[in-house]
Amino acid sequence: MSNLRTRSTDNYRITVNTGRNSYYVEGNTVRSTEPGRREEVQIRRVNHAARRNRDRARHMNAGYVLFLSIAVCITAITLLGYIKRQSELTISAKRVTALEKELNDLRLTNDENLARINASVNLESIKKIAVEELGMTYAKEGQVVVVGSEGSDYVRQLRELQ
Repeated sequence: MSNLRTRSTDNYRITVNTGRNSYYVEGNTVRSTEPGRREEVQIRRVNHAARRNRDRARHMNAGYVLFLSIAVCITAITLLGYIKRQSELTISAKRVTALEKELNDLRLTNDENLARINASVNLESIKKIAVEELGMTYAKEGQVVVVGSEGSDYVRQLRELQ
């Protein structure tokens, strides 16, 4: 059983009938696999249209090169803009994280200071000083005036109370 091997060049295709599966012909000369046995070599011309199409596929005209260059430039600019925006987003996220940490630290310090102030205030000593040293007294009946609040945090006095 014979085996056909094919090798192509630009202008010619060479087919060698070797008779063995392991023999491969390379180069421009055909060697015999067995002494005294001639190998059959077929040389045929490659179709002119196929060669012209192959040559055309190898070469690019100026318009196509310009189109590809513009496409590559637009893609590069888009990718660079995307990377820049991504970097800005990462920097902003880091800045927000740092500000949140600073806010939490300030809140913690503020809560600690408020707790310390509240612990240091003794309401009994304030009451004693107000009554004994400043002469303040508790309000009697009729001295307390209830003012209706309309959702506001302060009351404006428009006239003197009796």
